[in-house]
Amino acid sequence: MKKLLATTILLAASLPALAHPGHAEMGFADGLLHPLTGVDHLLALLAAGIWSMRQERTEGLTLRSRPHPLMLPAVFVAMMGAGAAAGMAGLHIPGLEGGIALTVLLTGVLVATAVQLPAWAGAALLGSFAVLHGNAHGLELPHAISAAGYLGMSALLLGAGRLIGKLPLARLTGGAIAAAGLGMLALN
Repeated sequence: MKKLLATTILLAASLPALAHPGHAEMGFADGLLHPLTGVDHLLALLAAGIWSMRQERTEGLTLRSRPHPLMLPAVFVAMMGAGAAAGMAGLHIPGLEGGIALTVLLTGVLVATAVQLPAWAGAALLGSFAVLHGNAHGLELPHAISAAGYLGMSALLLGAGRLIGKLPLARLTGGAIAAAGLGMLALN
């Protein structure tokens, strides 16, 4: 009975938690750090970068259907910006957290299974994922100065993913990211 009472008191006294820290601050540095504080965003950005590198190195695609080296990361950042603008304007995409978890799972699967898509299809897919991530960021850090920070850090994380994409263990990394996404989905 004492344990039940102590647990009840602790639960009643606890404050609600936010999914990502730093929501009260709205500066450029806070925006830079924001993508690093949420494992969902971090993993999705790394996986998108890895997959974009693997897409451009794919033998099965014709030269015409391969993406330009920076096309997929540029689309991701641009669409993330569009999603953020929508979030800053107050638009909340329904099922956002579950959708973000699903993007982590799917980007991991893209990497792990070495899916090959024409440039336009890859851009559409990653762009749709980016809108979800951008919307979450726009809702959490609704100021243009912080948006510039997290878009910049997102571009750097996509670049880091592209570097990882050159490594022989990139597909294994994709599998680990997909497993993490599956775990995130189970928690939603």
